[in-house]
Amino acid sequence: MKQMIALLGAALLALTPVHLFAGESAVYAPVSVPMKPVKLTDDVYYVEGLAGAATEFEGFISNAGFVITGDGVVLFDALGTPALAWQLRQEIRKITDKPVVKVIVSHYHADHILGLEVFKDEGAEIIAPAEATIYLDTGVGRERLEERSLSLDPWVTEKTRLVPPDVWLNESMTLEIGGKRLSILHLGKAHSDGDIAMLVEPDKVLFTGDILFEGRVPFVGSADTLGWLEALESMQTSGLEALVPGHGPSASDPDAAIVMTRDYLAYLREVMGAAVEDFTDFDVAYEEADWSRFEQLPAFEQANRVNAYGVYLSMSDEALE
Repeated sequence: MKQMIALLGAALLALTPVHLFAGESAVYAPVSVPMKPVKLTDDVYYVEGLAGAATEFEGFISNAGFVITGDGVVLFDALGTPALAWQLRQEIRKITDKPVVKVIVSHYHADHILGLEVFKDEGAEIIAPAEATIYLDTGVGRERLEERSLSLDPWVTEKTRLVPPDVWLNESMTLEIGGKRLSILHLGKAHSDGDIAMLVEPDKVLFTGDILFEGRVPFVGSADTLGWLEALESMQTSGLEALVPGHGPSASDPDAAIVMTRDYLAYLREVMGAAVEDFTDFDVAYEEADWSRFEQLPAFEQANRVNAYGVYLSMSDEALE
């Protein structure tokens, strides 16, 4: 009888997806969404999230990239659940046996950071904008985590934790590591309270985070759209081999990708700014606006009205200031 119980226990254990590595004690739910790294250069890859709302596709709606160096792997963003991050870690293992030694975080929004614990537990150093303190210290991050532990259960659970940076960036920096030169560009308040991009100089690959959305309407939320436009204007794309946005595929035409995001934000500010100046009600201004240039883009129905209202409110604040 004991032997039968032992055999049954072994069989059940074999069927149970227990995801562990050295120093790691967490167990992550398996994911069913496909995740296949796209090779951009010999040493630079990214995985592309699916086009959807934050809690669709088991949370896999944002991108992450990684650079293989002589001293280990440098990751750019960590995806929106520990389960997705663990799956990404397994995909990296298929390409290299080097450890993940650093994670560069484009900004602190849940869909880019809730996977951080996987890499932190491996021993990686987390580098992020100093403005991440707003997300972590005001309760915003905790509220979002609690919501995701409900809407993305079992991939985010009550055991999932917020991971603060080890290095808080107030300005741009250059990281020399394992034969690679990485320019980490501090962009300040734009899409979020603080954004950074990363240029892999020898490979000519630029990771932008959510400063750019390729092939879909951006999520604006409470962004500083004026700062966002200034960040886009400062971004250099000449000579790039690839540009990887925070959402959507790697841009085959980096200049065109910047133009689409820039034109959308500029139009939001034009229409909502005029409404604020003329004391026009938001609903009236929204209905009278010509959205035809953007309404065929993915996520338009889900995001555009919310984006427009956020810009209407922010420009009302700008007018008061």
